[in-house]
Amino acid sequence: MTTHEGSCHCGEIAFTVEGDFTEAIDCNCSMCRCKGALLAAVPREAITLKTPAADLGTYQFNRHAIFHRFCRTCGTAPYSEAVDGKMAMVNLRCVPDVDLKALQVIEFDGAGY
Repeated sequence: MTTHEGSCHCGEIAFTVEGDFTEAIDCNCSMCRCKGALLAAVPREAITLKTPAADLGTYQFNRHAIFHRFCRTCGTAPYSEAVDGKMAMVNLRCVPDVDLKALQVIEFDGAGY
């Protein structure tokens, strides 16, 4: 399993994530559509924050089942996590060493979910 460095745009939120990413989810829910995220599902423990969790902004909507994490300084949303703490979705656009062009992109109909 490969360890990748990731961050928001300004670097205020930095993390590592473990995974071998070959595919990404392109969700069309109202949140992901606005963010333009390419997502990869990982167990929550695969993400290690290198900055204090208190620095993260959090947004919830709809069913309040997901904590959408973002940087309060630059607004970038590097990952989200399930309220139960088991799963997370990493925005692979925030992980510079992942070759986005090499990923198989899977469309997910989050708008109809």
